This record gives sequence, structure tokens and C-alpha cells, in this order.
Amino acid sequence: MTSADAVFAWLGAGALLAAVLPRVLAGRPLSLPLVFLLCGIGVYLLPLPLPAIDPVDDRLPTEHVTEVVVIISLMGAGLALNRPPGLRRWGTTWRLLGVTMPLTCLVTALMAWWLLDWPPAAALLLGAVLAPTDPVLAAEVRVGEPTDDEHDEDEVRFALTSEAGLNDGLAFPLTYAAVGLAAAAGSGWSAEWIGSWVAHEVAYKCAVGVLTGLLLGRLLGWLFFRVRSRTLRLSQHREGFVALGATFLSYGVTELAGGYGFLAVFVTACAVRAAERAHGYHNVLHDFMEQVERLLTAAVLFLLGAFVALGGLSALTWQGAVTACVVLLVIRPLSGWAGLWRSPLGPRERWVVATYGIRGIGSLYYLAYAAGLQDFVVPERELWAVVTFTVLASVVLHGVTAGPVITRLDRLRGARRT
Repeated sequence: MTSADAVFAWLGAGALLAAVLPRVLAGRPLSLPLVFLLCGIGVYLLPLPLPAIDPVDDRLPTEHVTEVVVIISLMGAGLALNRPPGLRRWGTTWRLLGVTMPLTCLVTALMAWWLLDWPPAAALLLGAVLAPTDPVLAAEVRVGEPTDDEHDEDEVRFALTSEAGLNDGLAFPLTYAAVGLAAAAGSGWSAEWIGSWVAHEVAYKCAVGVLTGLLLGRLLGWLFFRVRSRTLRLSQHREGFVALGATFLSYGVTELAGGYGFLAVFVTACAVRAAERAHGYHNVLHDFMEQVERLLTAAVLFLLGAFVALGGLSALTWQGAVTACVVLLVIRPLSGWAGLWRSPLGPRERWVVATYGIRGIGSLYYLAYAAGLQDFVVPERELWAVVTFTVLASVVLHGVTAGPVITRLDRLRGARRT
């Protein structure tokens, strides 16, 4: 048996499991990502001729693989949302983005600086990569399939899905802040980079991302639903892979224009959704993206488990483990509660939204991306160990509890209605 034979066998088994497991695990204290993570650990502990997995040495492939998974999940999230964007309609989302996300980043950075004794740039990088929410790793906290009713979404699922759709893009300015600080001051502190960072990384790139995404989304919406020629009107042919083309087009064009492609992809999806909200073609697009996302997520989590089995956490210190646990159990929940203070959500819903800020594939992408731009003084393997342990703990904690918690919350809401 060769290494390639084993890879093909595991790919086939993994694809079949990815199709079956979501329905088997629905509502149970187990999740698809957790199963594949454990499979990766278990398989790589066996004496099999499998290729070595090391995102530190293979930084560039890691960056691009996780990049593809993130942009596909962003398109899927945008296509699933029924509620049109608006200041009031998305009020919970703006609170999570404007208060919870920067607060999580800042407090995490302060903890890394104090407990891990990391220099300011490395501490800020840890805060930045652990700031974005990634509900792709717990399907129970995401909205379901698109419908023609904009009120057909509970606030908890909507808040977490829309937050993840936008903060995966907005984590870029935070990451660039860490890169700028490291370039300007090395292991120290400097404020010289802040002016150019605000002008370019925050204002310009965010504006380009939103505007390009909106423009392409409206153009694609016209092409999907409104062009007069039935031959060119893509909704007539009901081909789901068109969503993949829209994803890569939006991302590529925006990056070429110097904007944030992650932000553009989500905005494009929302604009396509708004073009003809009640059309059944949205379900075709969403279902295709969900299937691709599920396959890629399963593969990445399997590889992450392999990395753990091969010693990926060997550089983890007790301080790093404590930092990860505090981020998940204290910093994100309290930052989420602060952001949702006096929001329309009830106490139970508020705690669920605050607690289920899942850390996942986006964190791995941002770390790989930043590591290719700048040296952060802290050994790379220590950085990877802390982030990997945080993702691992999040997959276990949230994967085990999300199903039962959301099921109970739905039951309590149903009881209040009756």
C-alpha cells in the first residue's frame, strides 16, 4: 500500500461521512467538525504511511487552503440570510462588530502580553486572529436555508451568522495593525504606523471591499434573475456551481483592486440575495455552497487533527493553554455581553450569542497570512500551538454543547409562544 492509496481511501470515506453525519448528529452533543478532528488525531496515531502535516513548514499551502474555505463559507452565509441589511434590522450585528470584536481583540492582546510575556505586536496578533467568529464549525448556531420570509430567522442564529460573515473580513485591519506594529517597533512599541494604518488598511481597503462587493453583487443579481435573454439568465438553468464562480470573481476582483476580498464576498452574497429574494434559485446556490463548505471543512479539521497527533501542541505552555481557555470561557462571553447590553435580546439569547463566538478556520488563515508578512519575535511554533489549542478547545466545547443548548433554547421559545 502506498501513501497515495491511503489518501484516496480516506478521501472517499471522509466524503461519505460528511454526507451522512450532519443528519445523524443533529441535536446531539457532537458535531461534524469534532468527529473529523478526532478522526484526524486517531488516524495519524496509527502506523500508516501517511504524509506529514505541518502548517508551520507548509505555511503557504495552509494559507491558501484555509483562504478558500473561508471565502466559500462567507458566500454560503450571505446567501442564507433572509433579513435585508439595515441599521435597525441588523442592530445586534453592529453591536457585535463595533463593541464585542475590538474588545475581544484588545483584552486577548493584553492577556497575551501579561501572561505569556509576548511583545506587543505578537500579543496584538493573537488578539486579532482570535477575534473573528466562525460558526461554520457548529451548524446548530447558523441560520438554515434561505426562504422568502425576512422574519423567518431567530435572532440568535441570525446574529452569529451575520457577525461571522462580516468580522471575518474586519479581522484584516486588526491583523495588519499587528503587522504594522511589528514592522515599526520589532519587540517594542511605536505609534508611527497608526496614521497610515487607519487611512489605508481601515478606511480604503474596507471601502473598496464593500463597494466592489455591492457592485458585483448587483451585477450578478441582474445576470442571475433579470437579464432578458433566457439563455443568459442563469437562474433558468439552476446550476449551483455558479455560486462558486461568483465567490472567486468577487474575491479576486476586490483583491486586485486593493480591497478586502473577504468583506466583498459576503457583501456580494447579500446583494445577490436581495436581487430577487423569493426565487428558488437561492436554495440551489446555497445548497451547493453548503456541500462544498462541508467537504472542505471536514478535510481541514482532519488535517488539523493530524497536526495535533504529530506533535503540533508540543510548544504549548501552561500559560498558552490558560490564555486559550480564558478567551473562550471569559473574554468572548463577557465582551459579547457588553456588546449586547440593553439589546432587544432576552437574557438567555444574549448569553448564547455571547458564548458561541466560535474560533476556527479563519483564525488559522490569519495566522498563516501574518506569518508570511512579518517576524513577530515569538517562535512560530509557539504561536501556532496557542492558536491551534484555542481552535481545538473551541471545536470540542462548542461542538459538544451547541446542539443541546440551541435545542433547549428553541423549546423554551416555542413554549413561550404557546
